Amino acid sequence: MKKIIRLLLVSSAFYSSQSIAQSKGLVNTSNSSHAKLSSVNMTDVEWTKGFWAERFAVCRDSMVPNMWNVYNDANLSHAFKNFEIAAGLDTGSHKGPSFHDGDFYKTLEAVASMYATTKDKRLDEQMDKVIAVIAKAQRADGYIYTKAAIDQQKTGEKKQFEDRLSFEAYNIGHLMTAACVHYRATGKTTLLDVAKKATDYLYNFYQRASPEIARNAICPSHYMGIIEMYRTTKDPRYVELAKKLIDIRGVSTGSDDNSDRYKFKDMKEVQGHAVRATYLFAGSADLYAETGDKTLLNTLNTMWDDVVNHKMYITGGCGALHDGVSNDGTSFNPNDVEKLHQSFGRKYQLPNLTAHNETCANIGNVLWNWRMLQLTGDAKYADVMELALYNSVLSGISLSGKKFFYTNPLAYSEDLPYKQRWTKESYASLDKQQWPDYGVKMGWSRDRLDYIGLSNCCPPNAVRTIAQVSNYAYSVSDKGLWFNLYGANNLSTTLKDGSAIKLTQETNYPWDGNIKIRLEQAANDASFFLRVPEWADGATILVNGKPYSTKAVAGRYAEVKKKWATGDVVELILPMETKLMEANPLVEETRNQVAVKRGPVVYCLESVDIPKGENVFEVALPANATFATKMLTIDNSKVLMLEGKGNLIDGNWKNKLYKEVSTNVAKPVNVRLVPYYAWANRGKTEMSVWLPLSR
Repeated sequence: MKKIIRLLLVSSAFYSSQSIAQSKGLVNTSNSSHAKLSSVNMTDVEWTKGFWAERFAVCRDSMVPNMWNVYNDANLSHAFKNFEIAAGLDTGSHKGPSFHDGDFYKTLEAVASMYATTKDKRLDEQMDKVIAVIAKAQRADGYIYTKAAIDQQKTGEKKQFEDRLSFEAYNIGHLMTAACVHYRATGKTTLLDVAKKATDYLYNFYQRASPEIARNAICPSHYMGIIEMYRTTKDPRYVELAKKLIDIRGVSTGSDDNSDRYKFKDMKEVQGHAVRATYLFAGSADLYAETGDKTLLNTLNTMWDDVVNHKMYITGGCGALHDGVSNDGTSFNPNDVEKLHQSFGRKYQLPNLTAHNETCANIGNVLWNWRMLQLTGDAKYADVMELALYNSVLSGISLSGKKFFYTNPLAYSEDLPYKQRWTKESYASLDKQQWPDYGVKMGWSRDRLDYIGLSNCCPPNAVRTIAQVSNYAYSVSDKGLWFNLYGANNLSTTLKDGSAIKLTQETNYPWDGNIKIRLEQAANDASFFLRVPEWADGATILVNGKPYSTKAVAGRYAEVKKKWATGDVVELILPMETKLMEANPLVEETRNQVAVKRGPVVYCLESVDIPKGENVFEVALPANATFATKMLTIDNSKVLMLEGKGNLIDGNWKNKLYKEVSTNVAKPVNVRLVPYYAWANRGKTEMSVWLPLSR
């Protein structure tokens, strides 16, 4: 009874105070004692024009409505229908993958994020209707998982977490996150009440579960969710639960694929499934923000160094392999070899044509680096976050906002001599009578798809991420305001000392490096911390038209401090040069090749942009290549193209494995490069990010 009274008092105090004092940031580190930065509120940033305003408009008008329709269409995804059946409002069987609930929660989170910015009453009404059904689908003890609930209607049994490959905890994790976002956006506790019951259920379950059963929770979105629930409710049991979940990793026999062969503090290298790994690291960073446990941060630093310096693509993509063999699981005994899937490879193992780079893993890279930035204020994390956002996240969704990639390779050819999964060639090789729509279900296409039936986890993840980008633009600290991402916007927020600040940011970033910040309401003597990207050597800062004394150092935040007045103007000028990039020679597949990068945007060559009949893999660039810029409109979206000269390599292979080097004079060819994120938006095409370097 005392325990019940204590919980009621905590809950009462929470609901009476949070409506006034609750921070409404996407990730709420405002009271996290070990986080240097915290977010501005979800309502504080408004995109006005330019790149992110355009992407946000597509998200508002196309992505979110389309995704909502997909997940409420019983004939397509069946996701919401599963909730109706589990709630006893309809009859039938569960359809879809075991992580379908989580996909619906991500969609709901995207709608809540959009509502936070637009205050569109229709979105609020849509959410109210589905949340009422979700609440009815929850068991009295707090357990919620439609697949199990529908099965249990028939069997009467109450079993959970028996299948290691089931996604119960993953689904609940996305429920937690969606509930916190919904509460911060609407002020309503309807979904939060469901999430609290589910989190309490997990707390009680893990108090009695054996280590073997406790490990039956793959893809740990719930680590992030549990800590966000703590930040929202202030229930200390949730931090205790998160610590327990980290501590039980590696206690019993684990796997490299699930990143739990070792205890978290003993991990030395990133291995296994890339989504599971990046979600693990993001959740562990959340836990560190609340506890300050140095063993967590030490491992996070080791993992970050391994990913960024050995295993991450130039696009910010993560997860090189469709399938592979564990680094540590390899044995002379074939029975001991552990198979990996959708995973990181060995150091410098970064294939291009067969790169997996699941969109969810690339989003996981954003989530992880955002939390590391909040912990430390180190610009290197913002650099990686920006790199992934502009390239390997946006590539997962078409410019129209309605078609999606599951994988994001760095090259694509119609002439591969072998079949690989997740491509339309593999579908073509299947028995059509036995598998009539399997290729469509698996997303086997280099044409983006409306719906990927067997694994549509990436589309709602991409949509919620784009709806939330404005939340990554700024942070606040005890010293002032931090500028993380650039884009034309209006900001109206409150600093840590309680002072209000309003400003406008004018820029055509990432196409242009000139950023102008105008103060509409001054913030006393607070500092501005302007991120100078690692590629921006030679950046300059002006205050009211005069050079500022502090040097803008690439890869750091530059502090600008003065007695501010309304009307003050700060300008950051970033040299937006087109650069040829090369990889470490240990990356075998890209030796003597170059990639083209301009600011944060990585470019690629598509076959539609070279003379008909030529091959993208036979176009080389000279080391002194120069490019002109040209704005092009593709599917109603403005895209900056690069135009320059290349050379055609003698590609007359005639089905040979080797041939003598040609001494013929290379034939010049005009090339036009498109941002990697925008490839495959103009019909059938081949593509390559890495191009040979002219001899």
